[in-house]
Amino acid sequence: MAPESFRVSTPGKLMLLGEHAVLSGSRCLVCAVNQRLNMTFKVRTDRRITITSSLGYYETDIDISEMPSDFRFILTALKTFKEQLNHGLDLKVESEFTPTVGLGSSAAVTAAVVGGLLQLVRDRWTLTDVFQVGLNVIRAVQGSGSGADLAAGIFGGILLYRSLPHEITPLPHIHPITVIYSGAKTPTTEVIKRVGTHSEKFPDLFHHIYSTMDKSVELAAAAIGQQDWIQFGELLNLNQGLMDAIGVSNRRLAEIIFDLRAHEGILGAKISGSGLGDCVVGLGETGQLGYEKLPLQMSKEGLRVD
Repeated sequence: MAPESFRVSTPGKLMLLGEHAVLSGSRCLVCAVNQRLNMTFKVRTDRRITITSSLGYYETDIDISEMPSDFRFILTALKTFKEQLNHGLDLKVESEFTPTVGLGSSAAVTAAVVGGLLQLVRDRWTLTDVFQVGLNVIRAVQGSGSGADLAAGIFGGILLYRSLPHEITPLPHIHPITVIYSGAKTPTTEVIKRVGTHSEKFPDLFHHIYSTMDKSVELAAAAIGQQDWIQFGELLNLNQGLMDAIGVSNRRLAEIIFDLRAHEGILGAKISGSGLGDCVVGLGETGQLGYEKLPLQMSKEGLRVD
């Protein structure tokens, strides 16, 4: 039985290798980071639902007749558990990261709300349960989604991940990183649409690119297992070339990447995320840079209930 008030905490994520290819069933590497999203659950005596977050305040009843866009992941999860809930909830969302920097805020909030609801309605549940329910929620909202962000927010660490068929393999080690936000973000759905249009013109070439991404993920996972970070960095650099080839790099990202690689201590650097903005991740740490570094490191900690 869950207490009347408790908190669920889940990390943000960074994509390391295999962006875009993962949407076609290839493998990727994704990691959790040390900035987290926290959701506090307080059981009410009536049937009202309140949500308080940086996006604002929303109140409804347990039947949830409307679905405002700012709270659609939370409300979709609540609708999934509607028949098992016999009381309302006060939900408070506090995040150490913003949606603008590509750390998987939608997946993190989904993991947190699903984990909390399972805590309320089941005597026993597993992280795999959170993932399976959470993926259904994300796909109900978005229509699709690989689930890589969600997996990182639940299991933590670096994961070898595949969506078709599902494969979630935690890898044993993590490494210091340097993360720089490019200053802009193109919506992921728009980037995916652009890549899709490009791939329709050159289907055979894109098949080979995605196959190369998949193979490099396999090699990178083996390198992590052996703590061969030099090879892992080389694979980051190689994959940046592949990201450029599918059309998701730009001048700003390229400048950051090459500046990072010029610094001692950086073993490799590439775009993290869908591209045309978002973040650049460098393997290793540097001193002063001409860019603002985000206070991010890889983290082994996944979803936690306090």
